[in-house]
Amino acid sequence: MIAVIQRVSESTVCINGEIKGIIGAGLMILLGIEEADAQDDMDWLSKKIVHLRIFPDEQGVMNKSILDSGGDILLISQFTLLASTKKGNRPSYIKAAKPDTAIPMYERFIQVLESDLGKAIQTGEFGADMKVSLINDGPVTIIIDSKNKV
Repeated sequence: MIAVIQRVSESTVCINGEIKGIIGAGLMILLGIEEADAQDDMDWLSKKIVHLRIFPDEQGVMNKSILDSGGDILLISQFTLLASTKKGNRPSYIKAAKPDTAIPMYERFIQVLESDLGKAIQTGEFGADMKVSLINDGPVTIIIDSKNKV
């Protein structure tokens, strides 16, 4: 699993002109799921996300997690994170999980993340044409790949 994590002041996802998910301060996460991902990838990545200390403390030092800050999460599925651009100019998505694998994993990851966060999160819709807007706070953007745990 690959996650692009952005600390935001606010973020929204719209589908067909209607707001599907909206948050204030917190994290907007783009999530790519590959065929080789498993439950341990979900568990590790979720814990890493909720404990990532990228929110400012009273001295302005990035020392607080989303748990400490009380922020919200907007999670968006994005298979294009698994793009391979080694050959030619058209990306290959061969590593991206097919919908029959990815959808249940995405839904399960939502449950794991909500459990680790201790509250419900906002989401997009798997496979939909989504319009995502955000105000990146900092800016702070972190990329985490569950295949690079060590």
